[in-house]
Amino acid sequence: MLQRLTAASAAILALAGQASAQASGPSTTNAVMSQLLLFLPLILIFYFLLIRPQQQRAKQHRAMIEAIRRNDTIVTTGGLIGKVVKVGDQELTVELGDGVRVRLVKGMVADVRGKGNLVPANDAKPS
Repeated sequence: MLQRLTAASAAILALAGQASAQASGPSTTNAVMSQLLLFLPLILIFYFLLIRPQQQRAKQHRAMIEAIRRNDTIVTTGGLIGKVVKVGDQELTVELGDGVRVRLVKGMVADVRGKGNLVPANDAKPS
């Protein structure tokens, strides 16, 4: 078993030495430059189409969360709509209905609708 491992590691080292000897020629710098020139436009496309817009959306969301004040109507990421009763550093206290208050992490706010624009529930039975 030990002889097989020794023979296999010697073969791998011999192949690696040949590969590094072939790669150290002057053509490797041209190959690296051509590959870099191929990937540079792809990197720029990914940046401008994916990364930058996501950073801008995150910046707008942070600004929206920092601007939340008492009596604002908010929509949570879970779809709950309520009125902000108390604003803390990391949490909000939101009134969802008459006497129903919940604490909510600020990051879970999806949208701020405005000052006190709650829509009453349609609890009336059709006649």
